[in-house]
Amino acid sequence: MQIKNYLQTIDLTIPRQLQTLVENRRVFNLRNCELSIFESYEQAYDVPLTFNDLVITSMTRGKKIMHLTNKPSFDYLPGESLIVPPQETMIIDFPEATSDNPTQCIALAIDDSYIRETINYLNLYYNSDNEQQNWQLSFSQYHFENNHEITELINKLIRICSSSDKSKNIYADLQLKELLIRLLQSQQLGQAEEGNNVNGNRQNFVLNYIQEHLTEKIAVDALSRKAYLSRNLFFKWFREQFGITPLEYVNKERIKLAKQLLAKPQSNIYDVSKLCGFTDVNYFIRVFRKVEGTTPKVYQSSCNCN
Repeated sequence: MQIKNYLQTIDLTIPRQLQTLVENRRVFNLRNCELSIFESYEQAYDVPLTFNDLVITSMTRGKKIMHLTNKPSFDYLPGESLIVPPQETMIIDFPEATSDNPTQCIALAIDDSYIRETINYLNLYYNSDNEQQNWQLSFSQYHFENNHEITELINKLIRICSSSDKSKNIYADLQLKELLIRLLQSQQLGQAEEGNNVNGNRQNFVLNYIQEHLTEKIAVDALSRKAYLSRNLFFKWFREQFGITPLEYVNKERIKLAKQLLAKPQSNIYDVSKLCGFTDVNYFIRVFRKVEGTTPKVYQSSCNCN
């Protein structure tokens, strides 16, 4: 059972204000971004959609089937987001849309100069003297499930963009910059875990060590030695690279392992906790709930029902 982070509910368009029943669009223009809210109220197929700028989209209601250039088609569901480069045409199907079950999706188009400014900022300030990281958005990781931080940032941007606050451009710029940095850090972590990043020696040493010692006590001092950094610099470097603390990453990986073990029949929550490196089962339950949004027991029950 996968626990998703869903965007907050957005009110549907008042029926008399609908311009079309397929991809009806509400637009909110700001200085560095444009927020669109799309809704469809009837089945439709092969609907094209293109943006001049890079766009981050997130589903809020219903289901779409997406067709992107040179990529396999996929279902697009609430709790998921998509990054699409400028001028790429998305072909969209709405196989289940009805007046009672509409689809709804937000699209955040971001000015190219703003993206370059943010990436230049990362390259200037988020690199150590002896290790240069080429920060850039990867379109190979184009479809992903929202984590808690990205969900909260998109929710804030929706509220800001659709508000009448005269200062909304200022607030939006702050949230937009953080959203881009979070996405870049998330992609960086994914690349490091796959071992595909071009600057991965330090990252791979640390992440491989964590994977090899998940069932044991993992000392921060040991991780900092693997990174050839002092303890304080290691914390700073890890958060800058991946957007989370070393402990948050270790716990996230331990919960991944716990989910695999809990899916096995007759597995015991106490034993699973111990096998995943937790010395306190109550702490394990708290961490599991924080990461997955449910308890190990409920998760285990759902696995046994499948």
